[in-house]
Amino acid sequence: METQNHTQVKITTADPSALGLFGLAMVTFVASSQKLGLTEGLSFILPWAFFLGGIAQLIASFLDAKHNNIFGTTAFGAFGLFWFGVGTTWLIQLGFFGEQLAMDGDPKQLGFAFLGYLIFSLFMTVGAMETHKVLFFIFVFIDLLFIGLALSSFNIFHEATHMLAAVAEMGIALLSFYGSGAIVLNTHFGKDVLPLGKRFGVFKQL
Repeated sequence: METQNHTQVKITTADPSALGLFGLAMVTFVASSQKLGLTEGLSFILPWAFFLGGIAQLIASFLDAKHNNIFGTTAFGAFGLFWFGVGTTWLIQLGFFGEQLAMDGDPKQLGFAFLGYLIFSLFMTVGAMETHKVLFFIFVFIDLLFIGLALSSFNIFHEATHMLAAVAEMGIALLSFYGSGAIVLNTHFGKDVLPLGKRFGVFKQL
């Protein structure tokens, strides 16, 4: 009877969280500048929405799947696709696909989309409690962003809820920049150069 020898090869890939957080940071930083009235228009936000908000986060999602990280895979994948959806919506509003589509849009449909993402981000916020505190507070700001976007899309206290979305989006950007930098530097130097904060430890690990 023949004996077969099997060799297992383990391929190690780098943590993609820094790339994903940088993509999130860049797109929210640029987009929030428009909501806060610091800049005007949507045209120059589009590249950052598609390439940084969309592609960079989808790459991070794909690589996190190789790490068997369901949280990172789902979060980066869902938000990467979100920015493709938002970017496409802006193209429609700007008339890229024709006047008929631009005139046919109902802002309340965006409101329902934002509500859907709010539901998603709420349970992801619970999951983020067991990662690190920086990511948890990023998700808290994401929750506030979707609350503001949804309410303003339904024209509920529009000015106040629009400003809530703007401030929350800037908060996401700044914390994501910090988180991305911390992951790179902490991994590169092998010690906590920039602390991320330990997980809350509310839920027992299996």
